[in-house]
Amino acid sequence: MARLKVPIIIVIIGEGASGGALGIGVGDRILMLGERLVLRHLPESCSSILWRSWNYKEQAAEALQLTAEDLKKQGIIDVIVPEPPGGAHRSPEKMAEILKAMILGNSSRF
Repeated sequence: MARLKVPIIIVIIGEGASGGALGIGVGDRILMLGERLVLRHLPESCSSILWRSWNYKEQAAEALQLTAEDLKKQGIIDVIVPEPPGGAHRSPEKMAEILKAMILGNSSRF
């Protein structure tokens, strides 16, 4: 992909897990649906490593900063794409309209 002479827009539409999820998301602009997560480590695994128990998975998830908002603050993604009420899976046509507008709006930034 590094040899392509056109801009690459990545859109994260579902959950991703581990470093591989971030590794394949190499592009010029990264958009992410607002209610999705990118998991560098599973909260349960992190909890098991740090506290030797799965009982602290909520604290681990908070510390891992998995949300689109967290990733935007860290500079990992560029744009958070809002989802229709109830989530993208409840209104795929509306989600497609929103996503189209966001992609077209971001394509001019190259």
